[in-house]
Amino acid sequence: MNYFYLLINLMLLLLSFMLVLDKKANPMRSWKHMAPAVLVSGVVFSGAALFFNQFKIFFFNPEYTVGVNILQLPIEEIMFHFVLAFAGLNIYVVLNAHFPKNNLEKFSLSISNLLLGLLIAMLFFAHSKLYCVVTFSMLFILLFYVEYVNKLRFTYKFYRAYVVLLIPFCLLYMFVGGLPILTYAIDKTINLTLGPIPFESFFYLMSVLLTSVYLFEVLKSKA
Repeated sequence: MNYFYLLINLMLLLLSFMLVLDKKANPMRSWKHMAPAVLVSGVVFSGAALFFNQFKIFFFNPEYTVGVNILQLPIEEIMFHFVLAFAGLNIYVVLNAHFPKNNLEKFSLSISNLLLGLLIAMLFFAHSKLYCVVTFSMLFILLFYVEYVNKLRFTYKFYRAYVVLLIPFCLLYMFVGGLPILTYAIDKTINLTLGPIPFESFFYLMSVLLTSVYLFEVLKSKA
Protein backbone atom coordinates (compact mmCIF):
# COMPACT_ATOMS: atom_id res chain seq x y z
CA MET A 1 0.00 0.00 0.00
CA ASN A 2 1.30 3.44 -0.95
CA TYR A 3 -0.19 6.90 -0.56
CA PHE A 4 1.52 8.86 -3.36
CA TYR A 5 -1.53 9.17 -5.63
CA LEU A 6 -3.79 9.86 -2.66
CA LEU A 7 -1.44 12.64 -1.51
CA ILE A 8 -1.54 14.19 -4.98
CA ASN A 9 -5.33 14.28 -4.78
CA LEU A 10 -5.15 15.84 -1.32
CA MET A 11 -2.76 18.52 -2.61
CA LEU A 12 -5.28 19.50 -5.28
CA LEU A 13 -8.07 19.41 -2.71
CA LEU A 14 -6.03 21.68 -0.43
CA LEU A 15 -5.68 24.19 -3.26
CA SER A 16 -9.46 24.09 -3.69
CA PHE A 17 -10.09 24.82 -0.03
CA MET A 18 -7.57 27.68 -0.10
CA LEU A 19 -9.66 29.23 -2.88
CA VAL A 20 -12.83 28.69 -0.86
CA LEU A 21 -11.36 31.01 1.79
CA ASP A 22 -11.23 33.90 -0.70
CA LYS A 23 -13.48 36.48 0.97
CA LYS A 24 -14.36 38.44 -2.16
CA ALA A 25 -15.37 35.41 -4.21
CA ASN A 26 -16.66 33.28 -1.32
CA PRO A 27 -17.32 30.22 -3.52
CA MET A 28 -19.28 28.53 -0.75
CA ARG A 29 -22.15 30.94 -1.44
CA SER A 30 -22.62 29.03 -4.69
CA TRP A 31 -22.42 25.54 -3.19
CA LYS A 32 -26.00 24.70 -4.28
CA HIS A 33 -24.89 25.16 -7.90
CA MET A 34 -21.34 23.85 -7.51
CA ALA A 35 -22.14 20.58 -5.75
CA PRO A 36 -24.39 19.09 -8.49
CA ALA A 37 -21.99 20.32 -11.22
CA VAL A 38 -19.01 18.66 -9.52
CA LEU A 39 -21.00 15.49 -8.83
CA VAL A 40 -22.21 15.06 -12.42
CA SER A 41 -18.81 15.91 -13.92
CA GLY A 42 -17.06 13.55 -11.51
CA VAL A 43 -19.40 10.67 -12.31
CA VAL A 44 -19.25 11.19 -16.09
CA PHE A 45 -15.48 11.37 -16.31
CA SER A 46 -14.91 8.62 -13.79
CA GLY A 47 -17.02 6.57 -16.18
CA ALA A 48 -14.75 7.65 -19.02
CA ALA A 49 -11.71 6.60 -16.97
CA LEU A 50 -13.32 3.20 -16.34
CA PHE A 51 -13.80 2.86 -20.10
CA PHE A 52 -10.16 3.79 -20.77
CA ASN A 53 -9.00 1.33 -18.14
CA GLN A 54 -11.10 -1.53 -19.53
CA PHE A 55 -9.63 -0.95 -23.00
CA LYS A 56 -6.08 -0.81 -21.61
CA ILE A 57 -5.50 2.77 -22.70
CA PHE A 58 -3.62 3.46 -19.49
CA PHE A 59 -2.09 1.44 -16.68
CA PHE A 60 -1.64 2.19 -13.00
CA ASN A 61 1.38 1.21 -10.97
CA PRO A 62 0.04 -0.53 -7.82
CA GLU A 63 3.17 0.52 -5.93
CA TYR A 64 1.79 4.08 -5.76
CA THR A 65 -1.86 3.42 -4.88
CA VAL A 66 -3.63 2.30 -1.70
CA GLY A 67 -4.83 -0.89 -3.41
CA VAL A 68 -8.58 -0.18 -3.35
CA ASN A 69 -10.00 -0.63 -6.87
CA ILE A 70 -13.38 -0.29 -8.58
CA LEU A 71 -13.47 -2.44 -11.73
CA GLN A 72 -9.66 -2.48 -11.61
CA LEU A 73 -9.56 1.33 -11.46
CA PRO A 74 -7.79 2.76 -8.38
CA ILE A 75 -10.09 4.67 -6.06
CA GLU A 76 -7.67 7.60 -6.28
CA GLU A 77 -8.37 7.99 -10.01
CA ILE A 78 -12.10 8.29 -9.33
CA MET A 79 -11.40 10.74 -6.51
CA PHE A 80 -9.17 12.73 -8.89
CA HIS A 81 -12.05 13.50 -11.26
CA PHE A 82 -14.25 14.91 -8.49
CA VAL A 83 -11.40 16.92 -6.97
CA LEU A 84 -10.37 18.22 -10.40
CA ALA A 85 -13.90 19.42 -11.15
CA PHE A 86 -14.11 21.05 -7.70
CA ALA A 87 -10.75 22.81 -8.12
CA GLY A 88 -11.63 24.02 -11.61
CA LEU A 89 -14.96 25.49 -10.51
CA ASN A 90 -13.33 27.25 -7.56
CA ILE A 91 -10.77 28.80 -9.89
CA TYR A 92 -13.60 29.86 -12.22
CA VAL A 93 -15.62 31.48 -9.43
CA VAL A 94 -12.63 33.26 -7.86
CA LEU A 95 -11.44 34.67 -11.20
CA ASN A 96 -14.96 35.88 -12.02
CA ALA A 97 -15.19 37.66 -8.66
CA HIS A 98 -11.85 39.44 -9.04
CA PHE A 99 -12.10 40.08 -12.80
CA PRO A 100 -15.84 40.43 -13.53
CA LYS A 101 -15.53 42.19 -16.90
CA ASN A 102 -16.56 40.01 -19.83
CA ASN A 103 -15.51 42.36 -22.63
CA LEU A 104 -13.30 39.71 -24.29
CA GLU A 105 -16.24 37.34 -24.74
CA LYS A 106 -16.56 38.62 -28.32
CA PHE A 107 -13.32 36.81 -29.20
CA SER A 108 -14.28 33.50 -27.59
CA LEU A 109 -16.30 32.21 -30.54
CA SER A 110 -13.32 32.63 -32.85
CA ILE A 111 -11.14 30.68 -30.41
CA SER A 112 -13.79 27.98 -30.15
CA ASN A 113 -14.09 27.71 -33.93
CA LEU A 114 -10.32 27.28 -34.24
CA LEU A 115 -10.43 24.64 -31.54
CA LEU A 116 -13.34 22.84 -33.22
CA GLY A 117 -11.38 22.81 -36.45
CA LEU A 118 -8.33 21.38 -34.67
CA LEU A 119 -10.47 18.67 -33.08
CA ILE A 120 -11.89 17.65 -36.47
CA ALA A 121 -8.37 17.50 -37.90
CA MET A 122 -7.10 15.41 -34.99
CA LEU A 123 -10.06 13.03 -35.31
CA PHE A 124 -9.26 12.61 -39.01
CA PHE A 125 -5.54 12.00 -38.62
CA ALA A 126 -5.73 9.97 -35.39
CA HIS A 127 -8.93 8.01 -36.01
CA SER A 128 -7.19 4.73 -35.21
CA LYS A 129 -6.11 5.88 -31.72
CA LEU A 130 -8.84 5.15 -29.20
CA TYR A 131 -7.78 7.67 -26.55
CA CYS A 132 -7.71 10.39 -29.21
CA VAL A 133 -11.07 9.47 -30.69
CA VAL A 134 -12.90 9.42 -27.35
CA THR A 135 -11.19 12.51 -25.92
CA PHE A 136 -11.50 14.72 -29.00
CA SER A 137 -15.07 13.56 -29.71
CA MET A 138 -16.21 14.39 -26.16
CA LEU A 139 -14.74 17.88 -26.32
CA PHE A 140 -16.05 18.55 -29.84
CA ILE A 141 -19.62 17.67 -28.82
CA LEU A 142 -19.41 19.69 -25.60
CA LEU A 143 -17.86 22.76 -27.20
CA PHE A 144 -20.17 22.73 -30.23
CA TYR A 145 -23.20 22.49 -27.93
CA VAL A 146 -22.01 25.29 -25.64
CA GLU A 147 -21.25 27.67 -28.51
CA TYR A 148 -24.06 26.92 -30.95
CA VAL A 149 -26.97 25.51 -28.93
CA ASN A 150 -26.58 26.87 -25.42
CA LYS A 151 -27.79 30.46 -24.91
CA LEU A 152 -25.60 31.35 -21.92
CA ARG A 153 -22.38 33.20 -22.70
CA PHE A 154 -19.42 32.33 -20.49
CA THR A 155 -16.84 30.83 -22.85
CA TYR A 156 -14.22 33.54 -22.38
CA LYS A 157 -14.35 33.11 -18.61
CA PHE A 158 -14.12 29.36 -19.10
CA TYR A 159 -10.98 29.67 -21.24
CA ARG A 160 -9.46 31.99 -18.63
CA ALA A 161 -10.11 29.47 -15.85
CA TYR A 162 -8.73 26.67 -18.01
CA VAL A 163 -5.42 28.46 -18.52
CA VAL A 164 -5.06 28.95 -14.76
CA LEU A 165 -6.11 25.35 -14.02
CA LEU A 166 -3.33 24.15 -16.32
CA ILE A 167 -0.76 25.28 -13.75
CA PRO A 168 -1.70 22.90 -10.90
CA PHE A 169 -2.72 20.22 -13.41
CA CYS A 170 0.71 20.18 -15.06
CA LEU A 171 2.58 20.34 -11.75
CA LEU A 172 0.62 17.44 -10.27
CA TYR A 173 0.70 15.43 -13.49
CA MET A 174 4.50 15.63 -13.42
CA PHE A 175 4.30 13.38 -10.36
CA VAL A 176 1.53 11.15 -11.78
CA GLY A 177 3.41 10.48 -15.01
CA GLY A 178 6.92 10.96 -13.73
CA LEU A 179 6.99 8.45 -10.86
CA PRO A 180 5.21 6.80 -12.83
CA ILE A 181 1.82 6.27 -11.20
CA LEU A 182 0.15 6.24 -14.60
CA THR A 183 1.43 5.19 -18.03
CA TYR A 184 -0.36 5.25 -21.38
CA ALA A 185 -0.42 2.61 -24.11
CA ILE A 186 1.55 4.03 -27.03
CA ASP A 187 -0.67 2.36 -29.62
CA LYS A 188 -3.79 4.09 -28.19
CA THR A 189 -2.38 7.65 -28.28
CA ILE A 190 -0.60 9.83 -30.83
CA ASN A 191 2.52 9.49 -28.66
CA LEU A 192 3.03 13.25 -28.40
CA THR A 193 3.74 14.45 -24.88
CA LEU A 194 4.74 17.49 -22.84
CA GLY A 195 7.04 15.85 -20.37
CA PRO A 196 4.99 12.92 -19.03
CA ILE A 197 1.65 14.50 -20.05
CA PRO A 198 0.01 13.11 -23.22
CA PHE A 199 -1.16 15.72 -25.72
CA GLU A 200 -4.72 14.38 -25.49
CA SER A 201 -4.88 14.92 -21.72
CA PHE A 202 -4.94 18.70 -22.13
CA PHE A 203 -8.17 18.33 -24.10
CA TYR A 204 -9.53 15.82 -21.59
CA LEU A 205 -8.94 18.41 -18.86
CA MET A 206 -10.82 20.98 -20.95
CA SER A 207 -13.80 18.63 -21.20
CA VAL A 208 -13.87 18.11 -17.43
CA LEU A 209 -13.82 21.85 -16.75
CA LEU A 210 -16.27 22.74 -19.52
CA THR A 211 -18.80 20.21 -18.23
CA SER A 212 -18.49 21.57 -14.70
CA VAL A 213 -18.72 25.21 -15.73
CA TYR A 214 -21.65 24.66 -18.08
CA LEU A 215 -23.68 22.82 -15.44
CA PHE A 216 -22.77 25.46 -12.86
CA GLU A 217 -23.92 28.29 -15.12
CA VAL A 218 -27.15 26.50 -16.07
CA LEU A 219 -28.04 25.84 -12.44
CA LYS A 220 -27.17 29.41 -11.49
CA SER A 221 -29.35 30.82 -14.28
CA LYS A 222 -32.32 28.81 -13.02
CA ALA A 223 -31.93 29.88 -9.38
